[in-house]
Amino acid sequence: MLRAWIPDLTPTASPTRSTWCTCDLSIGTPPQPVHLSLDTGSDLVWTQCQPCQVCFDQALPYFDPFNSSTFSVLPCHQPMCQQNLDWSSCGKQYWGNQTCVYVYDYADNSITAGHLDTDTFTFAGADGVGSASVPGLAFGCGLFNNGNFQSNGTGIAGFGRGALSLPSQLNVGNFSHCFTPMTGSEPSAVLLGVPTNLYGNIGDVVQSTPLIQNTASRNEYYLSLKGITVGSTRLQVPESVFALKQDGTGGTIIDSGTGMTSLPQDVYNLLHDAFVAQARLPVYNSTTAAPQLCFLVPPQGKPDVPKLVLHLEGATLDLPRENYMFEFEEAGRNITCLAVSAWGDLTIIGNYQQQSMHVLYDLANSLLSFVPAQCDRL
Repeated sequence: MLRAWIPDLTPTASPTRSTWCTCDLSIGTPPQPVHLSLDTGSDLVWTQCQPCQVCFDQALPYFDPFNSSTFSVLPCHQPMCQQNLDWSSCGKQYWGNQTCVYVYDYADNSITAGHLDTDTFTFAGADGVGSASVPGLAFGCGLFNNGNFQSNGTGIAGFGRGALSLPSQLNVGNFSHCFTPMTGSEPSAVLLGVPTNLYGNIGDVVQSTPLIQNTASRNEYYLSLKGITVGSTRLQVPESVFALKQDGTGGTIIDSGTGMTSLPQDVYNLLHDAFVAQARLPVYNSTTAAPQLCFLVPPQGKPDVPKLVLHLEGATLDLPRENYMFEFEEAGRNITCLAVSAWGDLTIIGNYQQQSMHVLYDLANSLLSFVPAQCDRL
């Protein structure tokens, strides 16, 4: 999906790092390291490649196809090119005719364009012990890349439901991630094909909710959201507002590539009003965090705010404060803001709300499970 970011709030803003979970792996023979941002709302796996025409800055060298003995261009007549990309064509490049050329865009108007290729991927083993190499995985060599991409990354690792995603190509039955707090610097864990158990905090109960298939949109992971509670108030929203419509529009997805949770405008308005009514704090019209709902915090400390609970089919996501409020200073004032926004007719549970949770995508059984966890200890 790759849509929303938490505002860059200075000078003492929270969070202090971008809202991304990244995958460190290598491509090619010999292996060339890449640093890919995990996005469960898209499929294409891609990295910036030489000779990069329009590219964002990255700390690592661009992947160089000519330095890999296992690199191979993917012909445009292959089904992987023709059937799994919204836009692709045959291109003539100096490495050969009939190359699969793609343009891939995201919901925030970010875009990557390049050629689809195959090469060997090398993954680190658990706890950094050993490694595993998988030949012939398809990926995009991005030559023209512009948009809301992570500055210290090299591309995107699509973990969606389509054939081009990394879990689909590896044919794993599940994957999981655990996002460390956004205000910290510890790396987040991504696990592929591990046993379908979750590692959480002692005493916390694992909860599960069904994954729903949307035949009109092959990429995203849809859930059944039943309602939202703010403090002591269950918002008066019919379940049909959150439901997936017959034409494939609407519905609720969970997405690691979106920062804040977003709601349809009418639902957000009810959420906004419920927070204002129950927070008992002055509303603060921030120029930095606009259009977020913000409150002025008294000098003596961090006051209570209403609870935020998402009611899913068979599960309840009772969010801790740090998963839906963020604090910063502006003009000498202490401010707290709600990390929820309004956007379109789709409900998106973003990665800010998934902090400090081990989230398992059980693809074989179409279940999403989650449990609170200390993610830097997985």
